[in-house]
Amino acid sequence: MHSFEAGRGNATRERERRIAEDSGWRGKRRLPLGKMSDLRKSEQRQLAPIESRQMDTLRVFHQVARALTSNLELDSLLHTIMSKMEEFFGPEHWSLLMVDEETGDLYYALATGLDHARLRELRLKRDEGIAGYVATSGHPLVVADVGADPDWSRYAEEHPELNLRSIACLPIRHGDRTLGVLQLNNSKLDLLPESSIAFLRVLCDYAAIALENARQVDLIHHLSITDDCTGLFNARHLYTLLEQEIQTQGGSLVRRVVPILKQHFSLLFLDLDRFKQVNDRHGHLVGSRLLAEVGMLLRQVLGPSHAAFRYGGDEFVALLRNLDKPAATHLSRQLLQRISDARFLSGEGLSLSVTASLGLATFPQDGHTLHDLIRSADTMMYAAKDQGRNRLIVANGPTPGPHPAPSMSRHR
Repeated sequence: MHSFEAGRGNATRERERRIAEDSGWRGKRRLPLGKMSDLRKSEQRQLAPIESRQMDTLRVFHQVARALTSNLELDSLLHTIMSKMEEFFGPEHWSLLMVDEETGDLYYALATGLDHARLRELRLKRDEGIAGYVATSGHPLVVADVGADPDWSRYAEEHPELNLRSIACLPIRHGDRTLGVLQLNNSKLDLLPESSIAFLRVLCDYAAIALENARQVDLIHHLSITDDCTGLFNARHLYTLLEQEIQTQGGSLVRRVVPILKQHFSLLFLDLDRFKQVNDRHGHLVGSRLLAEVGMLLRQVLGPSHAAFRYGGDEFVALLRNLDKPAATHLSRQLLQRISDARFLSGEGLSLSVTASLGLATFPQDGHTLHDLIRSADTMMYAAKDQGRNRLIVANGPTPGPHPAPSMSRHR
């Protein structure tokens, strides 16, 4: 009993001593006001870099989120997001590679600190290099000090032009799809807090949302201007591009009293001969496949410099940019010959042959306005049908004016 009472007495005395010390701290032993002020200033100085970094992060989040919700133009979105990333991490050079959905290859969409002109033509396989590995695996790769890693040190020696000291390569993913890869070189990752990598991942998530939204908008726009049977542009888009072409080319003429170099473009109307017989004999499904193959041939002959449209039914239009009448006539004759020589639907065991009637008009000789130019080319096409089909008729009026109306013209 004596031992128990002694232990309880010791515990009581210890508790009383702590209370006394605490009272003394709050009372007599309180620090002077000057020292308390210095202590608070010291704590504020220690917290200032943290708070500044947090504010920078919040500011970047806000700016990227605002860009994300206010703009769906892909190039503008990417530049906004990447400029904020560059501002925050300060890499010596960085690149944004996108996945080509048709081939699966990676191509350089944006890059800085590198030879962008050379990179623009470069394609990487999905398993090639750092970006290829990240795109295929879907896992980020962060190397704060390349020299401390034997594998990456060897890689840096094999590519001295990169002058690699650190690497941060992260996938830009939406769902289970990799849309692109962000690669930062020499960002002084060893000096940045661990939270910076988490922030970089969030930035990639923002980029993924932006890319997917912009792609959906592009898809909707593409569907709105594309003919679903042939994959060519539709008639609505023809009028849009013609108006733009006339404003561009016509504007250069208006500004000069005496034009030194006239600007031209030509319009080609094409109608398949006796297409109804194909539908009557083989059915409309075969007819639609034939139209699709004709559209494909049209794209091959015209190339990327010109635009092809399905105007309606078995009628096609080609916008021949920057081609005067002689050059447009030469290309149109090539197209006429290619159609005549081709055998369509051979893969389905049919090997069909068709011919076409073509009408050509050139701006500004054959029409200063959109409707005048369309009327000229369309009228020439019907004249080709009247004169026996499988031929090209070229409008040759020196000034816009009425053309002789063939018996079947829609512009009589």
